[in-house]
Amino acid sequence: MTTTTRMLAGALCALIGTTVRITGAEAQSLTADKAVQIALKHNSQVVTSAADVLDARASLNRAASGTLPTITGSAARSGSFEDNNIIRSGEIAFVGGRLLRGPGTIDTHSYQTTPAISGSWNVLDLSALTNVRAARNGVAAAELTREATRHDVVLDTRRRFYDVVTSVHLAAVATGALRVARDDERRVRALFEVGSVSRSDVLKAQVRTEQSELDSLTAAQNITNARILLAEQIGVAESELGAVDTSLTAEPRDYDEAALIAEAMRRRPDLIAADRNLRAANAALASAHLARMPYVSVGGSLTFSPLATQSFRATAADTAGVPVVVVGDSRSESDRLWRGQVAVNMNLFTGLLTESRIGTARAQQIRAREARDALRRNLASEVHGVLLAYQSALERERVARRSVESAAEDLNLTQQKYNVGSATILELVDAEVQLQRAQSDAVSALAALRVAEAQIERVRGSGQ
Repeated sequence: MTTTTRMLAGALCALIGTTVRITGAEAQSLTADKAVQIALKHNSQVVTSAADVLDARASLNRAASGTLPTITGSAARSGSFEDNNIIRSGEIAFVGGRLLRGPGTIDTHSYQTTPAISGSWNVLDLSALTNVRAARNGVAAAELTREATRHDVVLDTRRRFYDVVTSVHLAAVATGALRVARDDERRVRALFEVGSVSRSDVLKAQVRTEQSELDSLTAAQNITNARILLAEQIGVAESELGAVDTSLTAEPRDYDEAALIAEAMRRRPDLIAADRNLRAANAALASAHLARMPYVSVGGSLTFSPLATQSFRATAADTAGVPVVVVGDSRSESDRLWRGQVAVNMNLFTGLLTESRIGTARAQQIRAREARDALRRNLASEVHGVLLAYQSALERERVARRSVESAAEDLNLTQQKYNVGSATILELVDAEVQLQRAQSDAVSALAALRVAEAQIERVRGSGQ
């Protein structure tokens, strides 16, 4: 790496270090809880699950329409025109109250106004009634699935959030390591000038500095990548994300595995949704079978003041053989006209449509039962695995914390030895590097512990 490149890299790393320090000190606008709140409003999975609930409710309305009456209102105005209707010789027609003998012609114009209300209702359709029950269970399952999706989004959001926090802390550690490497390079150069170290030690110090510069740049890039993933998770642009609260603490907790399993069976929305889906599938299969049964329907219509008018003109001879022209109008009107019917219906053959519906419903029932059984079957092992991961993260955090304490104490002793001349500069630098590594491990372990806590909350059915 050339001198100019080192200067540019050094300035960039210094800027990164300043950004990291400012972020840690002032980033209070976005905490993990606030990120979760934003994700629950804007995450695409949450939005899609809400749309699924609307779709399920629409399906319920569609199923209920098969059990509710259908009412239609209409107002019709109709007309008919018959011109030059021929009465042949010898034929007799009754027109306007008179008998006419052909040959002759009749012209008739008539109009009719008919306002009406008609309706029908399948009052006893077992298949439709059972289908409503299936749709109700489908709505409940969709709502529970939405809640389960929200829990998954909460877990993923916290995981992404702590990835950002970890990357910020690791960038700060990398910046500190870069400062140590530069100080070490300056000390080695000074010792080289007085002949205390060899040229090889100087080159090694330069390599350590360049490697630290690269690590610092990589850590800064990791911050950007982590922020982009967090922004995608919560449904905002990365530029709108703002500063992130980098405080990272965790308190050890004790969990009872049997109690967690019982709580999960009682509260997990995905388990309850699986039960509801199975109920819906059972009801759908019963509805498909009941489609073969007869059902009772009623129907009727009511026509208000139907009005009919007719005008006619006939040219022929009367019964005495005298040619006449008959012109007249007729009008008929009533107050109401009622019609009604009660029918028993049965689908004798539907072109295998009923059989197809039964097969589809049975396949849905098999899938729903297997999904529910798989969730119940794997629940105990899932809870056990999450608790093991938490215990592992907890122990890792304890080890990392002790490693930091040990590395800090070792650096203190090495510094004292170096001050009195009983330790070399390389031993001092190695102690500083070990402390930086221990700090990095501690940050990663603490973030892993917070993620493990979020996994336990999700597996127990508490999405927050």
